[in-house]
Amino acid sequence: MTLFWISTLALIFVGVVFIVLPLWKAREQDDEARRDELNKAFYKDRLAELKEEDAEGLVNNQDELITELKQSLLDDIPAKEKAQQDNLNARLFILPSVIIFIVITYGLYFKFGNIDKIEKWQEVSARLPELSKQLMNPEGVSLSDSEMTNLTLALRTKLHNEPKDAMGWFLLGRIGMSNRDIDTSVGAMKKAYALEPTNVEIKLGYAQALMLSGDDAKAEQAKKMLKQVLRSDSTNLRALSLLAFSSFERQDYKGAVSAWKAMQMLIGPDDSRYEMLTRSIERAQSKINPEASLDKQVPITINLGSNVTLPSQGVVIVSIHPADGSAMPVAAARIPLSRFPLKIMMSDDNNMIEQRKLSDMPNFIVRARIDQDGNVSTKEGDWYGESTVSTLGKNVSVEIDKQY
Repeated sequence: MTLFWISTLALIFVGVVFIVLPLWKAREQDDEARRDELNKAFYKDRLAELKEEDAEGLVNNQDELITELKQSLLDDIPAKEKAQQDNLNARLFILPSVIIFIVITYGLYFKFGNIDKIEKWQEVSARLPELSKQLMNPEGVSLSDSEMTNLTLALRTKLHNEPKDAMGWFLLGRIGMSNRDIDTSVGAMKKAYALEPTNVEIKLGYAQALMLSGDDAKAEQAKKMLKQVLRSDSTNLRALSLLAFSSFERQDYKGAVSAWKAMQMLIGPDDSRYEMLTRSIERAQSKINPEASLDKQVPITINLGSNVTLPSQGVVIVSIHPADGSAMPVAAARIPLSRFPLKIMMSDDNNMIEQRKLSDMPNFIVRARIDQDGNVSTKEGDWYGESTVSTLGKNVSVEIDKQY
């Protein structure tokens, strides 16, 4: 605001100069010059007439007439004091004129210039770092509608002055998504991505905006971008989550299940999101096969015996076998070693071969083994457990308490 007020003072000074100069400059010089020119012309004309009249014998006292002509010219010149007085009177108007000009100028500005909005704009711009951090913090207090509006105003101002600020465009895109202004979000994210195409956070934000656009071509572009991220980092949970959402919305339910299961493998069963992912998987599976409801699936809980010491590394291999105890499993799953009890849901998606389906089995047993070296063919020293005979749709409990 300091620069603004200095600018207004500069403009006021220019305006004052235009007021003062005409009043301060003496105008009698111009008036006298014009009067002298007229008098000279009149004098020359009259003198020529007198010469002609004298030549014609019409006048006898030419010298006296010339003297009178000169005297009349002297009488036509006003007193210098009067000219100075007129100039002084004009200068007396300078100060009142300047005061009136300044009062009117600032008065009109304060009345119609929305100075309160300008001050608010400056205040919001000063709070930009604070509001940006609050927006980017997923665990922080969400911004109110007023704060979102203020943040948008501050960001647009900053981006007007710094159009190559990639994170600024990224934040504007996030705000657009929060306000369901998809056009703004896609446009801002696109500019951010153009400035920093290797920034994973910006790439994921742009992909999310494209997914929300509702355009099939943009959704396909988003899917390709997400797969690019996962090729570089297969453990990126946000990329997996967005890919699962995109696949589900495009009715690629198998792709959604695959992404959600990959997320489960990464976070482990102790994470609060694990159960939510299980429900999402169940929903997608029901879309793949409407008949494959809960009565076609097997919810399994795996407990650890008190005599078991967990190895420092390994995986849990869960397999479902025919009730006769056949070694060849019908379905299987590998789960990262984590805390117990471990809960998983198995279905036809875990079938070992397409010709043998878990959903076709009238009864079965469930085995669970802690594999320390990642080689399914070696069992020496591994801890394991086995359930009683069970059927589809019923909860199965397995306790790992035996060792090979």
